[in-house]
Amino acid sequence: MRTIRHASALAAAALVLPSLSPLLAEDWPSWRGPAHTGSRAGENYPTELSDEKVAWKIALPGKGASSPVVWKDRIFLTAPADGVDAALAFDLDGKEVWKTVFGPESKAKHMKLGTSSNASPVTDGTGVFVYFKSGTFAGLEMDGAVRWKRNLVEEFGPQELYWDQGSSPVIIGDLVILSRLHGGDSWVAGFDKTSGEIRWKQERNLDAPAENDHGYSTPIPFRHGDKDALLVWGADQLTAYAADDGALLWSCGGFNPKETKLWPPIATPVIAGDIVVVPVGRDDRKQASTHAVRLGGKGDVTATHRAWERDDFGVFVSSPIEYEGRVYLLRHKGELVCLDPKTGEPFWSAQLPRSAVPYYASPVIAGGILYAPREDGVVFSARIGESFELLAEHDMGEQILATPVPFDGKLLIRTSEHLMCVK
Repeated sequence: MRTIRHASALAAAALVLPSLSPLLAEDWPSWRGPAHTGSRAGENYPTELSDEKVAWKIALPGKGASSPVVWKDRIFLTAPADGVDAALAFDLDGKEVWKTVFGPESKAKHMKLGTSSNASPVTDGTGVFVYFKSGTFAGLEMDGAVRWKRNLVEEFGPQELYWDQGSSPVIIGDLVILSRLHGGDSWVAGFDKTSGEIRWKQERNLDAPAENDHGYSTPIPFRHGDKDALLVWGADQLTAYAADDGALLWSCGGFNPKETKLWPPIATPVIAGDIVVVPVGRDDRKQASTHAVRLGGKGDVTATHRAWERDDFGVFVSSPIEYEGRVYLLRHKGELVCLDPKTGEPFWSAQLPRSAVPYYASPVIAGGILYAPREDGVVFSARIGESFELLAEHDMGEQILATPVPFDGKLLIRTSEHLMCVK
């Protein structure tokens, strides 16, 4: 059964910019990339992966689900190292440049899928910012020296989550933004990049069915009129905050009218033009839907800015991608849906080779090539756009939980034991 609903009265939308500051073309400074869309333009990205195309492969000191980030000639990554949280830097040939260690790691609750290093680093070229399950949250200089460090578990208590911590920090202006949503006191906060001090902290304690208030998605920077702002998805609500002081700009509900429980928000929404596409529910239980909200407005915009919703497809863990005006959703068992963000209508859908093994890493698109890693280590490449063309598949031989990173015609892939670069 399919349902699709269009809002009857849509307010004027805010102007959305794909990026808040100029970045070098091949930097990949945060988990979802330079435009927070999971995609980038470019040329000469590999159409297939093979052992022969691996330019280098290095052993990592521990298993992590965090993705690397790239700035100029450096790759930054987090990992457990001999039982402690660590941040590492490599050059573009895979040689370790520095390693900074912090306190003891907090072991994963779910040993197969969880790790103590789930949050990806973020950088602006002047510093690197890292966050771990232990609560360690730190700012580093580009040479690995600790600029500041604090422990959010010691300050605010343990994060009450069924799964292991997952939300990554983002940078907006002179602030590092972090959301800490869980079964306890939930909040979003802006930390000074230079000192680590909290400049603002916005409570986000919303009524929601069991586990729906456990947040794993990452905030999304965007522009609200002439303001830098951020979106936060969790507890069955989408909320927008001013980046400078954390003021609530607007909120939107109506995503779970039946109040179904055990729907943890894991996949991060994506912005396409003046629309944000929001994954809702659990595709692994065939309870997933996809919703869209038009940006802009003030206060409660549930009745005015909900654009459309569909209950015939959705995702669970893998975050959607925006690329060249289209949105791509990778479902839990490998179906790929390409849709029009304005209407919710699919342009096409395709099925990656069927398997009982699901997808936990988010896919990425680079230069029109989509890369989708399956949890067992098989990575698919496909040409996307007007249609779908499966190009190749390759078994990397190890579990993959981290999202690949495309830069300069190459692809970084983190497995359970290694970091490798594919040309």
